Amino acid sequence: MPEVIEWKNPGENDIVYRYPDEVITWGAQLIVHEYEVAVFFRDGKVYDVLGPGRHTITTQNLPLLTEYLTKLLGYPESPFKATIIFVSTKQLQGKFGGQTQTSDLAPLKFHGGYWFRVSDPKVFVMEVVGGQDRYTTDDVNDFIRGFINERMIKHLAGYDLATVFTKVDEVTFKAKAFLLEEMRRIGLELIDLKIEGLDTTPEYRERLFWIKQTGAATYVLQTDTLRDVAKELGKSPGASLGAGMMIIPPLTQPPPPAQPTQQPQQAPAAGVVAQPATKTCPKCGKPVPADALFCPYCGYKFPQSRKCPHCGREIPADALFCPYCGRKLS
Repeated sequence: MPEVIEWKNPGENDIVYRYPDEVITWGAQLIVHEYEVAVFFRDGKVYDVLGPGRHTITTQNLPLLTEYLTKLLGYPESPFKATIIFVSTKQLQGKFGGQTQTSDLAPLKFHGGYWFRVSDPKVFVMEVVGGQDRYTTDDVNDFIRGFINERMIKHLAGYDLATVFTKVDEVTFKAKAFLLEEMRRIGLELIDLKIEGLDTTPEYRERLFWIKQTGAATYVLQTDTLRDVAKELGKSPGASLGAGMMIIPPLTQPPPPAQPTQQPQQAPAAGVVAQPATKTCPKCGKPVPADALFCPYCGYKFPQSRKCPHCGREIPADALFCPYCGRKLS
């Protein structure tokens, strides 16, 4: 009675099954169920693939393996040695999750699910199963999960924290497109991918809250800088008074409004006189020549800069302390 080779009672989520006997006889019966394929693997290479049905193993339905045995031995011996790997072609699913760092150096935890199927059994067995010695479903799932985690870490690291949290759909769509090509290289088709959860540390969670409330990431970062400066000044009470009076006030000012993109200046047309540069008087708000010392409308005296006698840097004329070295000025 001919030998019957079959994957009996596969589980709903099983991906692969390695037939335990590697000694195969010509004339053996190979039964491949629906949503399965049988892959013949020998000496580190994939040869023939048989789809669903009942097959009698002959030299006709294993042409690649027959050719190899003929070149190796001069004839296709019987019995011969080969590993038969059954591969499920059903849609399967898995979970991924890990931790990375965003482009603004914020820690980010993520997790989600993915749905896939084996689209190219020969490549899949070569790259994952036989190539990695992963002959069980658990081993293959571990490999795929690690494969996706590694690429999700790389992908999410290209975004800042606020973008990841506020544009999850866009980030997920681009991650799926990126992984689609990556998984195709190992014989898999990515059907869908969803990021189901994101989290960061309490410090960055608070920062993210204020960015979402105010829309001013610069102001939030400015506040963090102020807190760090205050902490450092607190370590040196003797130097904190002079330096703090000049360093802290500028940090407490709200960030300036975004300036429109400047267009490159064009040379004035023939016959048109170029307008001189101006500045605005802070007292009456009228435009005055850029080099004016006094406002011609209200008499406001524009402060002039001077050099710090200690460090030599340019400072405002009415400064009481140098903003660069903290020296008290007369």
